Amino acid sequence: MNIVVQKFGGTSVRNLECQRQVMQKVLRPYREGNKVIVVLSAMAGETNRLLELAKEWSDNPDPAEADSLISTGEQISCALFAMLLKQQGVKCRSVLGFQAPVRTDCAYGKARITNIDAPKLKDILQEYDVLVVAGFQGCDDCGRITTLGRGGSDTSAVALAAALKADVCEIYTDVPGVFTTDPNMCSGARKMDRIAYDEMLEMASMGAKVLQIRSVEFAKKYNVTVHVRSTFSDEPGTIVTQEDESMESVLVSGIAYDKDQAQITLVHVMDQPGVSAQIFSPLADQKILVDMIVQSPSKDNLTDMTFTVPRADVDQTIKTLEKLKYEIGYEELTHNLNVSKVSIIGVGMRNHSGVASRAFRALADENVNILMISTSEIKVTCLIDDKYTELAVRTLHKAFNLEEGNQKE
Repeated sequence: MNIVVQKFGGTSVRNLECQRQVMQKVLRPYREGNKVIVVLSAMAGETNRLLELAKEWSDNPDPAEADSLISTGEQISCALFAMLLKQQGVKCRSVLGFQAPVRTDCAYGKARITNIDAPKLKDILQEYDVLVVAGFQGCDDCGRITTLGRGGSDTSAVALAAALKADVCEIYTDVPGVFTTDPNMCSGARKMDRIAYDEMLEMASMGAKVLQIRSVEFAKKYNVTVHVRSTFSDEPGTIVTQEDESMESVLVSGIAYDKDQAQITLVHVMDQPGVSAQIFSPLADQKILVDMIVQSPSKDNLTDMTFTVPRADVDQTIKTLEKLKYEIGYEELTHNLNVSKVSIIGVGMRNHSGVASRAFRALADENVNILMISTSEIKVTCLIDDKYTELAVRTLHKAFNLEEGNQKE
């Protein structure tokens, strides 16, 4: 049984005209003799509308009931699209998360997939040629509906492709592929033909909206080939796959940025064992993602601890640390919302030196001050004032000749 998984986002299914375009994409592999799993998101704007409804009814909506509510968006998309296909004589049916079933934990609003009943889905595929599956949703062990968080339909699609050992997972979106940087910010941005899993993970973690980060983690873990392409054209997109020698010969693959950041500083913390755990363990308990961390010795066995968190978590971070002020022993807590992260990313950085210095020099030439720096094997990230984000992205994109098909050294 040859299986193709296709995922379509909210803008791709937002109305009847768009769904008819989607249908043509689905009919292509179907007519080639493949079984097709079509994973759909809710229509554009529908999830936000439902969340606003929840806020009207409750100041603090129950997470489990909120999941039951917002999951109806995907149910509507699937039912309507299945009607279109049946009108074309396609043997198909809609399948909701609990019907598959897609098993998850019970972290409502941000559940993680634990298991997919692949044998059951394959049994259904014996009877039907196309299954229209609701993305973004599953069910916990108690049978309650759960949702996977924003962008969760990507994860649904890749997880289904992995479970069913599909030939390919096509992620259709409103852009033609993965670009070297945001084309809205840099006119020289170039669509990449291929990108390694690790590079895509770093791009997604830095705020690139093309793929949800958990979907890339799934793809890498289960070696699922992902093809990111546009719903509204037939041109090839970007293949997300295992790295090869040709990828390693390229110094930098892309420039990513994240403006949804905040900088937190604890002034004059005791420079002694255990203090870092006192600071960061309570934040981890609150599910607050801490990224860049810099410890700067100040005076008299004291140190300043500076780190970044998502801007949406600033209030919770401050509240948590203020409760622990006397336990931790810091003198002052400051925060800065006017920052952003800019990163250069590429698997080729593993085998080349001088990448960081080249980036730092390019930023210095444009008088862009670097507030913090963090590095990994394939990424160098700089924290800067957010007013310089666009300048920094364009400068780094040009410094590594990304608009010209990249640089090999």
